Amino acid sequence: MENNNSNNIEVCNCTIIHEDIVSKVRGSIPEEETLYDLADLFKVLGDSTRIKILCTLFEAEMCVCDIAAVLGMTQSAISHQLRVLKQARLVKYKRSGKVVYYSLDDEHVKHIFDQGLIHISERN
Repeated sequence: MENNNSNNIEVCNCTIIHEDIVSKVRGSIPEEETLYDLADLFKVLGDSTRIKILCTLFEAEMCVCDIAAVLGMTQSAISHQLRVLKQARLVKYKRSGKVVYYSLDDEHVKHIFDQGLIHISERN
């Protein structure tokens, strides 16, 4: 392997295809539709406002008014982002009289977030 100085990526100069490895890896890659769904999930998580909303919901089940107060944002802005998070199945809601409370959809949401924090903290 030689170092390609234009972008500091190591490149392979051989033309040998390791068929056993290629075949094994091809078989382990999820279906195309699954990959699109995963990419969409990461797009939803790619917004700092939505990340802040998730952080608040890690601490407590909350209504839109309370989330807006915590984050210093308008209820309209919070509602819009909650709609996106709900469509991605990251949050759920329940109604109690006139109040709608939001919470994490399941424990996987916190796990995904925690793994991301571990990953970025290892780089620092």
